[in-house]
Amino acid sequence: MKRFVFGVVALMLLNACGDHHKHEKEDEAHPAHQDSGHSHANQHMNSSSFENLVARFEDPARDSWQKPQRVLELLGNLEGKTVMDIGSGTGYFSFPMAKAGATVICADVDERFLDYIKTRQIREEVHPDRLILRKVPYDSPALAEGEVDLVLIVDTYHHIENRPAYFSQVRKGLREGGRLVVIDFNKTELPVGPPVEMKLTPEAVVAELKEAGFSDFEINREDLPYQYLVFAR
Repeated sequence: MKRFVFGVVALMLLNACGDHHKHEKEDEAHPAHQDSGHSHANQHMNSSSFENLVARFEDPARDSWQKPQRVLELLGNLEGKTVMDIGSGTGYFSFPMAKAGATVICADVDERFLDYIKTRQIREEVHPDRLILRKVPYDSPALAEGEVDLVLIVDTYHHIENRPAYFSQVRKGLREGGRLVVIDFNKTELPVGPPVEMKLTPEAVVAELKEAGFSDFEINREDLPYQYLVFAR
Protein backbone atom coordinates (compact mmCIF):
# COMPACT_ATOMS: atom_id res chain seq x y z
CA MET A 1 0.00 0.00 0.00
CA LYS A 2 2.84 2.38 0.90
CA ARG A 3 4.51 1.61 -2.42
CA PHE A 4 1.24 2.40 -4.23
CA VAL A 5 0.86 5.77 -2.46
CA PHE A 6 4.48 6.64 -3.15
CA GLY A 7 4.01 5.78 -6.81
CA VAL A 8 0.94 8.00 -7.12
CA VAL A 9 2.75 10.93 -5.44
CA ALA A 10 5.76 10.49 -7.70
CA LEU A 11 3.51 10.43 -10.76
CA MET A 12 1.80 13.63 -9.62
CA LEU A 13 5.15 15.32 -9.13
CA LEU A 14 6.31 14.26 -12.58
CA ASN A 15 3.12 15.62 -14.16
CA ALA A 16 3.50 18.88 -12.27
CA CYS A 17 7.09 19.24 -13.45
CA GLY A 18 6.01 18.45 -16.99
CA ASP A 19 3.29 21.11 -16.87
CA HIS A 20 5.77 23.61 -15.44
CA HIS A 21 8.27 23.00 -18.25
CA LYS A 22 5.46 23.10 -20.79
CA HIS A 23 4.39 26.53 -19.56
CA GLU A 24 8.02 27.70 -19.59
CA LYS A 25 8.34 26.67 -23.25
CA GLU A 26 5.05 28.34 -24.11
CA ASP A 27 6.24 31.55 -22.40
CA GLU A 28 9.45 31.41 -24.41
CA ALA A 29 7.56 30.86 -27.65
CA HIS A 30 5.05 33.62 -26.89
CA PRO A 31 6.86 36.24 -24.76
CA ALA A 32 4.75 38.97 -23.23
CA HIS A 33 5.61 42.24 -24.97
CA GLN A 34 4.60 45.47 -23.36
CA ASP A 35 4.95 46.99 -26.84
CA SER A 36 2.90 44.35 -28.64
CA GLY A 37 0.76 46.86 -30.50
CA HIS A 38 -1.99 47.08 -27.87
CA SER A 39 -1.36 50.67 -26.84
CA HIS A 40 -4.15 53.14 -27.51
CA ALA A 41 -2.04 54.88 -30.15
CA ASN A 42 -1.46 51.65 -32.06
CA GLN A 43 -5.11 50.68 -31.78
CA HIS A 44 -6.04 54.10 -33.13
CA MET A 45 -3.78 53.71 -36.17
CA ASN A 46 -4.70 50.07 -36.76
CA SER A 47 -8.36 50.99 -36.96
CA SER A 48 -7.61 52.22 -40.50
CA SER A 49 -7.02 49.88 -43.44
CA PHE A 50 -3.55 49.65 -44.95
CA GLU A 51 -4.79 51.38 -48.09
CA ASN A 52 -6.18 54.28 -46.05
CA LEU A 53 -2.91 54.59 -44.15
CA VAL A 54 -0.94 54.76 -47.40
CA ALA A 55 -3.32 57.40 -48.76
CA ARG A 56 -2.97 59.42 -45.55
CA PHE A 57 0.82 59.20 -45.41
CA GLU A 58 1.22 60.04 -49.09
CA ASP A 59 -1.45 62.75 -49.25
CA PRO A 60 0.13 65.70 -51.15
CA ALA A 61 -1.54 68.04 -48.64
CA ARG A 62 0.77 66.61 -45.96
CA ASP A 63 3.69 68.55 -47.40
CA SER A 64 2.08 71.84 -46.37
CA TRP A 65 2.38 71.05 -42.65
CA GLN A 66 5.03 68.31 -42.50
CA LYS A 67 7.42 70.47 -44.56
CA PRO A 68 9.81 67.67 -45.59
CA GLN A 69 12.22 69.99 -47.36
CA ARG A 70 12.58 72.18 -44.27
CA VAL A 71 13.08 69.08 -42.12
CA LEU A 72 15.87 67.91 -44.43
CA GLU A 73 17.55 71.30 -44.08
CA LEU A 74 17.36 71.00 -40.28
CA LEU A 75 18.91 67.53 -40.42
CA GLY A 76 21.98 68.97 -42.10
CA ASN A 77 24.31 67.35 -44.62
CA LEU A 78 23.36 63.68 -45.03
CA GLU A 79 25.91 62.79 -47.68
CA GLY A 80 27.63 59.55 -46.69
CA LYS A 81 25.66 59.24 -43.43
CA THR A 82 23.79 56.17 -42.24
CA VAL A 83 20.30 56.98 -40.97
CA MET A 84 17.61 54.87 -39.36
CA ASP A 85 14.06 55.99 -40.09
CA ILE A 86 11.96 54.44 -37.30
CA GLY A 87 8.37 53.94 -38.38
CA SER A 88 9.36 54.58 -41.98
CA GLY A 89 5.86 53.78 -43.28
CA THR A 90 5.65 54.54 -47.00
CA GLY A 91 9.13 56.07 -47.04
CA TYR A 92 7.89 59.66 -46.86
CA PHE A 93 11.22 60.74 -45.37
CA SER A 94 13.31 57.69 -46.30
CA PHE A 95 13.35 58.46 -50.02
CA PRO A 96 14.29 62.16 -49.70
CA MET A 97 17.09 61.26 -47.27
CA ALA A 98 18.40 58.57 -49.61
CA LYS A 99 18.30 61.00 -52.54
CA ALA A 100 20.24 63.46 -50.36
CA GLY A 101 23.10 60.96 -50.15
CA ALA A 102 22.30 58.95 -47.01
CA THR A 103 22.08 55.22 -46.59
CA VAL A 104 18.69 54.80 -44.93
CA ILE A 105 17.59 51.87 -42.81
CA CYS A 106 13.81 51.79 -43.23
CA ALA A 107 12.60 50.32 -39.95
CA ASP A 108 8.98 49.31 -39.50
CA VAL A 109 6.98 46.72 -37.58
CA ASP A 110 4.64 46.21 -40.54
CA GLU A 111 5.93 44.06 -43.40
CA ARG A 112 3.37 45.63 -45.75
CA PHE A 113 5.06 49.03 -45.52
CA LEU A 114 8.45 47.48 -46.26
CA ASP A 115 6.97 45.77 -49.33
CA TYR A 116 5.50 49.12 -50.37
CA ILE A 117 8.92 50.79 -50.06
CA LYS A 118 10.56 47.99 -52.07
CA THR A 119 8.05 48.45 -54.90
CA ARG A 120 8.46 52.22 -54.79
CA GLN A 121 12.25 51.87 -54.73
CA ILE A 122 12.16 49.95 -58.01
CA ARG A 123 9.69 52.40 -59.55
CA GLU A 124 11.76 55.45 -58.61
CA GLU A 125 15.05 53.73 -59.51
CA VAL A 126 16.67 54.36 -56.13
CA HIS A 127 19.84 52.28 -55.77
CA PRO A 128 19.20 49.28 -53.48
CA ASP A 129 22.26 50.16 -51.38
CA ARG A 130 20.59 53.44 -50.41
CA LEU A 131 17.54 51.85 -48.78
CA ILE A 132 17.87 48.94 -46.37
CA LEU A 133 14.57 47.35 -45.33
CA ARG A 134 14.44 46.14 -41.73
CA LYS A 135 11.41 44.66 -39.99
CA VAL A 136 11.73 45.48 -36.31
CA PRO A 137 9.83 44.30 -33.22
CA TYR A 138 7.62 46.68 -31.27
CA ASP A 139 10.02 46.80 -28.34
CA SER A 140 13.40 47.25 -30.04
CA PRO A 141 14.95 49.34 -32.83
CA ALA A 142 17.13 46.32 -33.71
CA LEU A 143 20.21 48.51 -34.04
CA ALA A 144 23.76 47.24 -33.69
CA GLU A 145 26.00 49.27 -31.41
CA GLY A 146 27.33 52.34 -33.21
CA GLU A 147 25.53 51.44 -36.44
CA VAL A 148 24.12 54.82 -37.46
CA ASP A 149 24.89 58.54 -37.48
CA LEU A 150 21.28 59.66 -37.15
CA VAL A 151 17.96 58.23 -36.00
CA LEU A 152 14.82 59.99 -37.22
CA ILE A 153 11.40 59.16 -35.79
CA VAL A 154 8.48 61.09 -37.26
CA ASP A 155 4.88 60.90 -35.98
CA THR A 156 5.77 57.60 -34.27
CA TYR A 157 7.27 58.42 -30.87
CA HIS A 158 3.86 58.35 -29.18
CA HIS A 159 3.24 54.81 -30.47
CA ILE A 160 6.18 53.35 -28.54
CA GLU A 161 5.67 52.03 -25.02
CA ASN A 162 8.38 51.75 -22.35
CA ARG A 163 10.17 54.53 -24.20
CA PRO A 164 13.15 55.02 -21.84
CA ALA A 165 14.18 51.38 -22.36
CA TYR A 166 13.55 51.58 -26.12
CA PHE A 167 15.54 54.77 -26.61
CA SER A 168 18.34 53.52 -24.44
CA GLN A 169 18.83 50.97 -27.22
CA VAL A 170 18.59 53.75 -29.81
CA ARG A 171 21.32 55.67 -28.00
CA LYS A 172 23.63 52.65 -28.08
CA GLY A 173 23.04 52.39 -31.82
CA LEU A 174 24.33 55.92 -32.45
CA ARG A 175 27.93 56.55 -33.44
CA GLU A 176 30.01 59.08 -31.56
CA GLY A 177 28.49 62.50 -32.22
CA GLY A 178 25.31 60.92 -33.58
CA ARG A 179 21.86 62.43 -33.06
CA LEU A 180 18.30 61.39 -32.46
CA VAL A 181 15.60 63.61 -33.97
CA VAL A 182 12.02 63.23 -32.77
CA ILE A 183 9.19 64.93 -34.68
CA ASP A 184 5.73 64.65 -33.18
CA PHE A 185 2.45 66.49 -32.78
CA ASN A 186 1.81 69.38 -30.41
CA LYS A 187 -0.40 68.38 -27.52
CA THR A 188 -3.38 70.45 -28.67
CA GLU A 189 -6.41 69.97 -30.91
CA LEU A 190 -5.18 69.84 -34.50
CA PRO A 191 -6.72 69.04 -37.90
CA VAL A 192 -4.23 66.16 -38.28
CA GLY A 193 -2.64 63.60 -36.00
CA PRO A 194 -3.90 61.45 -33.12
CA PRO A 195 -6.29 62.51 -30.34
CA VAL A 196 -4.85 64.93 -27.77
CA GLU A 197 -4.69 62.30 -25.02
CA MET A 198 -2.24 60.24 -27.08
CA LYS A 199 0.19 63.12 -27.63
CA LEU A 200 3.17 64.18 -25.53
CA THR A 201 4.68 67.58 -24.92
CA PRO A 202 8.30 68.10 -26.02
CA GLU A 203 9.18 68.51 -22.33
CA ALA A 204 7.79 65.02 -21.65
CA VAL A 205 9.84 63.67 -24.55
CA VAL A 206 13.01 65.28 -23.15
CA ALA A 207 12.32 63.85 -19.67
CA GLU A 208 11.95 60.34 -21.09
CA LEU A 209 15.07 60.67 -23.25
CA LYS A 210 17.05 61.80 -20.18
CA GLU A 211 16.02 58.51 -18.56
CA ALA A 212 17.32 56.76 -21.68
CA GLY A 213 20.74 58.37 -21.23
CA PHE A 214 20.58 61.36 -23.59
CA SER A 215 21.87 64.61 -22.14
CA ASP A 216 22.09 67.32 -24.82
CA PHE A 217 18.77 68.64 -26.15
CA GLU A 218 17.34 71.25 -28.46
CA ILE A 219 13.62 71.85 -28.96
CA ASN A 220 12.37 73.49 -32.16
CA ARG A 221 8.76 74.75 -32.02
CA GLU A 222 9.01 77.30 -34.81
CA ASP A 223 9.46 75.52 -38.12
CA LEU A 224 6.44 73.20 -38.28
CA PRO A 225 2.89 74.49 -37.76
CA TYR A 226 1.50 71.41 -35.97
CA GLN A 227 4.61 69.78 -34.60
CA TYR A 228 7.82 70.17 -32.65
CA LEU A 229 11.27 68.73 -33.21
CA VAL A 230 13.47 67.41 -30.40
CA PHE A 231 17.18 67.00 -31.19
CA ALA A 232 19.03 64.78 -28.71
CA ARG A 233 22.57 63.50 -28.26
